[in-house]
Amino acid sequence: MFDVIIAGCGPTGAMLAAELRLHDVRVLVLEQETEPASFVRIVGLHIRSIELMAMRGLLDRIAAHGRRRPAGGFFAAIDKPAPAGLDSAYAYLLGIPQPVIVHLLEAHAVELGAQVRRGCAVAGLEQDDDGVTVELAGGERLRSRYLVGCDGGRSTVRKLLGVGFPGEPARHETLMGEMAVGVPPEEIAAKVAEVRETHQRFWLRPFGAGVYSVVVPAAGVVDRAVPPTLEDFRRQLRTIAGTDFGVHSPRWLSRFGDATRLAERYRVGRVLLAGDAAHIHPPIGGQGLNLGVQDAFNLGWKLAAQVRGWAPAPLLDTYQAERHPVAEDVLDNTRAQTELLSAEPGPRAVRRLLTELMDFDEVNRRLIEKITGIGIRYDFGAGPDLLGRRLRDIDVDQGRLYGLLHRGRGLLLDRTGRLTAGGWSDRVDHLGDPTAALDVPCVLLRPDGHVAWIGDDQRDLDGHLARWFGEPA
Repeated sequence: MFDVIIAGCGPTGAMLAAELRLHDVRVLVLEQETEPASFVRIVGLHIRSIELMAMRGLLDRIAAHGRRRPAGGFFAAIDKPAPAGLDSAYAYLLGIPQPVIVHLLEAHAVELGAQVRRGCAVAGLEQDDDGVTVELAGGERLRSRYLVGCDGGRSTVRKLLGVGFPGEPARHETLMGEMAVGVPPEEIAAKVAEVRETHQRFWLRPFGAGVYSVVVPAAGVVDRAVPPTLEDFRRQLRTIAGTDFGVHSPRWLSRFGDATRLAERYRVGRVLLAGDAAHIHPPIGGQGLNLGVQDAFNLGWKLAAQVRGWAPAPLLDTYQAERHPVAEDVLDNTRAQTELLSAEPGPRAVRRLLTELMDFDEVNRRLIEKITGIGIRYDFGAGPDLLGRRLRDIDVDQGRLYGLLHRGRGLLLDRTGRLTAGGWSDRVDHLGDPTAALDVPCVLLRPDGHVAWIGDDQRDLDGHLARWFGEPA
């Protein structure tokens, strides 16, 4: 009997497993693939995801395998630098190979005690008042108190639950891959600049040693399960650019569409959905992996509280209440970005107008905060603007704030020296620090770093501790 079974060991599933293990939850992760993906697709961790890695003490380990890039040019690939003074100590993009980030997050979960079984596909599930029975493709049956589907856009768990996945099917597809080229770099750069005047869904970007990332519109929409061939790339490159650039020796080839869908529900009883199982959208802006990892951070401590028996009754339902609107916003901004990539005259005119508007700091800042996740504010009720937002990694007398959040517990940051976590000290740490770089007397942080309370009154604090962390011990 496990506490939680997770279907899928991608970034979302691995991160969720680690978050649960911080609270001694017995976790089993089932991954249908027998081996990790072999192709090396570069993904980007945006500011909020980098912050979350810092909160758990993972950033140094991950950053050693990545490359920093400026935090700009994300929205519809409009080439504008990030505005000055972004509210983060980590105002950059971290590019990292996807197999590497998956491996590092899985290794982190395993180090904390999670079990991972590969070659295990979920084929059926039944739930009752006490738990969930999960049937594997080979007929084995496993029992768990909860099940979380982190098994991708074609999620078996979501389909078995019968949860609707409304949205729009793909209208356009794009080929993406990494391969060697056979023409000089200056010739490639000149041709790319010429073609991108009218085709924004086209680029060749150098990786070094003659290898390029190649993105080119596909000829039509086909089954994404059918991988493209090198000849498909050559044909489309000749159609769009008039040359195939002598591409050869591909490292990996894939295709992606612009289908946009959002699960109607994130929870049905003891079964929940996270990551691509709950939402899919075009990869423009690089938000997909980040959205899933942030789902895991929001869900992990809440599900652990439910398992451990101290969760307030509504706590687990706040997962959908908070994350569903965030996904809706991501889907909308990717829809907008996709339109701005069109070669049609109308969208091209809107793109030119938005490019001008992004010269205004307020516009550029709003779009960067939206893409990178640092503009999220959960609805915790009336209060100062900081309420419901994440708190940046500020200086405290013990070093940096995020260094105090490695264990996945709540934190009372108290500048008055008069408050206490009291009967919640088994779930909430307390730091009395009159020098903390805060503009308010005290804040209560949830394990995901969002500000749950602001004030200086103990009775008011106790009410909010009970709201988020249950009854005192």
